[in-house]
Amino acid sequence: MTAQIVTIGVGRHNEAFDGSSTRIIEGASWKRQNIIVLLPSAATIAAKVALSHWNMIFPPNNGVYRMLCLGMEVGDAYTQAIQAALSEPTLSTWQYFLTIEHDNMPPSDGILKLVESMDKHQELSAISGLYWTKGEGGVPQIWGDVSDPVVNFRPQPPHPDTVQECYGIGMGFALWRVSMFKDEKLRKPWFKTMASDQGVGTQDLYFWADARKHGYRCAVDTRVKVGHYSISDDMVW
Repeated sequence: MTAQIVTIGVGRHNEAFDGSSTRIIEGASWKRQNIIVLLPSAATIAAKVALSHWNMIFPPNNGVYRMLCLGMEVGDAYTQAIQAALSEPTLSTWQYFLTIEHDNMPPSDGILKLVESMDKHQELSAISGLYWTKGEGGVPQIWGDVSDPVVNFRPQPPHPDTVQECYGIGMGFALWRVSMFKDEKLRKPWFKTMASDQGVGTQDLYFWADARKHGYRCAVDTRVKVGHYSISDDMVW
């Protein structure tokens, strides 16, 4: 311990009152920010991924309800879990779904940053953290150039530290407004993995191909950098 003359202070946050107050207001964690966590998984999850999930910080003193979807195809898992939540009287009134997958490693403050961005951008219905497809040459899951009037899902280069709108997002670490799924105009099932003579596609872009038609918009918060873990080679992409 350093030798010192001790006086009683009011604390660093109180000393910087204006900045501290602004931080709380902008973070929006003082509002109702109840979150339903949806995690589709096989029977086990990698230890390194589990550690990152344990370290996630949620808005203080808000509700958190976790739903584990075991042994289900990922599109069916999300559809059934959301339907179950909407049929429950209390959960159906909550604010957000957090989709998180068994191989994504979010930063501990990732949820807080997504909540902040969702509160600032009421025009958006879902915001994802920034993560890349696995392997050498992986691309960011920022699907589609919205400056192109023709809907597309080309991967876009990330812009630093911004909320970057796109035509579609991945579901590995994303916050969604519960209210969106109460819209009867949206196609059901909401999420469907395509692998047939009708085409091939993942459940996330299947959803956004329809949701965008009904005015729903999404983005990636590039401040929230999420790892994508490959257990076969113990690599975080």
